[in-house]
Amino acid sequence: MLNEGHPMIEVVKELQITEATWYWWINQYGSEKNAEASKRAKELEKENARLKKLLADQMLANGILTEVAKGKF
Repeated sequence: MLNEGHPMIEVVKELQITEATWYWWINQYGSEKNAEASKRAKELEKENARLKKLLADQMLANGILTEVAKGKF
């Protein structure tokens, strides 16, 4: 968390925010929601990797077809 080992008032001053904002952040992005966001981020990373592989496969196939069409094989 942002305030690991530091008093909340020091963190608030460092971030130049109000205490109300600090508590809103804690309420909005508390540990429960962090776990959910982390899970969603991992799902998105997995999907992104799948899509990158699919794109690379398609680009390779397209390159092969282009070379065959030019007669350079």
